[in-house]
Amino acid sequence: MAEMGRTEILTRYRHLRAISTHHHNEALRFVPDSALMEQARRLGLTVGKMLVAESLDEVTLAYDLALYTAPPGRSRGMDRYVRNAAAAPGSDEDVMLQALLRARFSVWRIERRHETAGVVVLDLMRQDEVWLVDEHLEQTAHPGTSLAMRLSTPEAFAMTCGVVVPVDAEMMEEVFDTMLERVHGDADAIANDRRFATAIYRIAVMDALMSLVRFADPD
Repeated sequence: MAEMGRTEILTRYRHLRAISTHHHNEALRFVPDSALMEQARRLGLTVGKMLVAESLDEVTLAYDLALYTAPPGRSRGMDRYVRNAAAAPGSDEDVMLQALLRARFSVWRIERRHETAGVVVLDLMRQDEVWLVDEHLEQTAHPGTSLAMRLSTPEAFAMTCGVVVPVDAEMMEEVFDTMLERVHGDADAIANDRRFATAIYRIAVMDALMSLVRFADPD
């Protein structure tokens, strides 16, 4: 991967991005309506038994939680999908599936442009740098910008799993004030706890932060 040029890397990224999008769309079939509504309720996206959101991006937050988190002892939507997916071992479809299973959530800070493609981001919870290929972020995100994201790593580079939430110090102080009363352990344990992403997403909904996020077709 290191010897590949920008064109080759972006071609590989777009291919894997298409596979990732397909997997996510298919995985939604393994999320019961009741599970989606429960996550939406936690985010303040329901009125009674109705789903109410300002945008599709807000609904995507609920889907992310339903696919990638679950209470102790219960399976995630992504786990159920992978058990039923027919991907040939070693194929790009399988590589992407395994990367999605290992996807990690955190708050990431844009450090700098990568010398070839994408950006270098710092995991503020675990304090390690990751090469992230994302054409839109490369074009629009400024160094120092902090974003809550779930990243998969199918190659030497990472990719977003679809959700990007802008955060700042004031927001994170509110999140930690809520979290630290209930969640104990090191920074990695907190980042892995489903309540961490839930707290960030809930504030994003309350403060209408998803209206600040714009997604673009890489073409």
